[in-house]
Amino acid sequence: MRIHIATDHAGLDFSKHLISHLGDAGHEVIDHGPTSYDPLDDYPAFCISAAAAVVADQAAGVDALGVVFGGSGNGEQIAANKVRGARAALVWNQATATLAREHNNANVIAIGARQHPIDDVIAFIDTFVATPFPGEERHQRRIDQLAEYENTGTIAGTVLS
Repeated sequence: MRIHIATDHAGLDFSKHLISHLGDAGHEVIDHGPTSYDPLDDYPAFCISAAAAVVADQAAGVDALGVVFGGSGNGEQIAANKVRGARAALVWNQATATLAREHNNANVIAIGARQHPIDDVIAFIDTFVATPFPGEERHQRRIDQLAEYENTGTIAGTVLS
């Protein structure tokens, strides 16, 4: 699987461990930055780049997912979700990693590097990558509604306030 990762200065040390871990597990890892420590760097471009690459890969039929992380993961999730077709979920334990795939078919996860030890982060990512989307109708219906809203600004048959 191809895995796109991005971070900011808060997650730079984690990215080095993750690139090694995921590569050792047989994944192709694409690092969207940063490559050096800068306490004033800005995560949006890195995270948007990773999410856009995941969406492009998936549209081309490439098996791909993304992982974005920073101090809390919140801003990184918001940035990734600005990409049309990205479904980024904030993950803070193995259950949320599993549910991100099973219920939301998330293609990107965001993790707070300052919130968890590296062993936990690796477990979250391994769980996310290993969990398939089972395609249950109710979950697919909701994902389709999100995509419809993303593309049209409405959801057919509903009244948005």
